[in-house]
Amino acid sequence: MPTSAFPRLSARSASLRHVEIRRHSIRVEGGQHLSRQGVLLARHAGAAIGPFNRVVTGTLSRTLETAVAMGFAVDEQTEQLNRLGAEVDAEIDAEAGFAEFARVIAKGGATGLFAVALAAQLRSMALHLAPGAAGLVITHAGLVEAAAVGCVFDADHASWGPACGYCEGVRLAFNGDRFVSAEVLRVSQVVN
Repeated sequence: MPTSAFPRLSARSASLRHVEIRRHSIRVEGGQHLSRQGVLLARHAGAAIGPFNRVVTGTLSRTLETAVAMGFAVDEQTEQLNRLGAEVDAEIDAEAGFAEFARVIAKGGATGLFAVALAAQLRSMALHLAPGAAGLVITHAGLVEAAAVGCVFDADHASWGPACGYCEGVRLAFNGDRFVSAEVLRVSQVVN
């Protein structure tokens, strides 16, 4: 069950657009597909979110499987949501958390450029949503943090806490032509 209540789309401001970016669910150890527990966790998390007008995932199977297990049809898959890349991996650990991503992104470098590219992709998604609509992005560890920090760079990232666990993420609010706020979304882990 989510650790806090998630407002349904109807409770959101009619003028704002929202983009949720979440980490995929638990995969089979050493494999590419979700484990049984991963499917259960994704179903659990998906029951408390949505609806979404657009759903985008990476091209690796666990992101697609997470969206489907959450109960959402996938509109698009993109390789940009698959990996941080070797240059970013050299600068930061994917599990570093929001404050460390903000610190490394502020330096520029590969991580900064990557965060700018992810933010541009999410901005494009938000611009194509109708006012009051929402989109969902399912990706991987590190990409959630890099994208969220890239979208809302002037926030207090230390208060956002550690890196996102499975099915956790960030809800970004978009107003006009920019992201104006972010809410970290935590999910209690389902034990089977």
